[in-house]
Amino acid sequence: MLFAFQFQLKAISRHILNWQRSSTKGFHITFVNTEFNHKRLVKSLGPNSLDGLPDFRFETIPDGLPDSDEDATQDLTLLCDSILKNFLAPFLDLLTKLKNDVTATSNNAPPPVTCIVSDPFMPFTTPAAEQLGIPVILFFTFAASSFMGFKQYPTLVEKGLAPLKDESFLTNGFLDQVIDWVPGMKGIRLRDLPNNFITTNPNDSIFNGILEVIGRLHKASAVVVHTFDALEPDVLDALSSMSPPVYAIGPLQLLLNQIPEHPLKSLGYSLWKEETECLQWLNSKAPNSVVYVNFGSITVMTPNQLVEFGWGLANSKLHFFWVIRPDLVIGESSILPPEFVEETKERSLIAMVPTRASP
Repeated sequence: MLFAFQFQLKAISRHILNWQRSSTKGFHITFVNTEFNHKRLVKSLGPNSLDGLPDFRFETIPDGLPDSDEDATQDLTLLCDSILKNFLAPFLDLLTKLKNDVTATSNNAPPPVTCIVSDPFMPFTTPAAEQLGIPVILFFTFAASSFMGFKQYPTLVEKGLAPLKDESFLTNGFLDQVIDWVPGMKGIRLRDLPNNFITTNPNDSIFNGILEVIGRLHKASAVVVHTFDALEPDVLDALSSMSPPVYAIGPLQLLLNQIPEHPLKSLGYSLWKEETECLQWLNSKAPNSVVYVNFGSITVMTPNQLVEFGWGLANSKLHFFWVIRPDLVIGESSILPPEFVEETKERSLIAMVPTRASP
């Protein structure tokens, strides 16, 4: 049985895409999510959407955070801190429950857990796999260059480059210095690395969580990245000489297209009700003429940043399709000024994503 865990909203769909393909090859898969995210998934898909999938089931564990509005993005710093402190015990409890289910039920029960395929930013899955004596595969849902960038975080600490000494390092050119030690990535600057190291707080939960993830990499049986050889040959070649072995499996959408008819294929995998009315508007525009803007499921910004970004789109004089979550602006509604709406109404489509699926 393949066993997966995921908390990052932006990556859930990529994981399910991959498990869809695996389930058609005879694997029994248990997809583990937080209770919070699972409720959002069911809400977006419908209450009976996950029924009738004997070789693909969903389980949950608590995230250790207080109850919150299920239609709003959780505080990422609090969540990362809870992942480091609170997730291992309930995860092991779930593994024990699954093992007991196999023992106590009939011959038609799913096979026991034989492998954990984990989001790498869930560092508790590695010690859990060690306790069970089974392999753990870390699935980075982004490119190999980002993975290589995260691998440099311990070196940044050793060289005294992170955390930043103070906030003046954000503007004094420090981040523009070229770093020459990253294999397969010539001529990059500090600011080109994944930016979670850009903090002045040595106790930053996200930064320290990533350091813990990288520190456990050597215990994984393999690492999987969402890329392909022709896209990042230099980085993948550099990673090939490192341990554990790294495999490129993208693009996942092309893998999905190869899956035969299967109940999972029509399941969907969005935590938001999907916008379909945009297709008619897009079809009325010339090919390659529309700018698509979407900040994903986690990113938040201030009201001023939202307005400034909007005017950047307006000043581009291009057609654009902009998806705005209801919780995109920190603590406030995502409101654009009337003059912006008037300026762009003939060449824009702005979708305010609804928070609930239709009844």
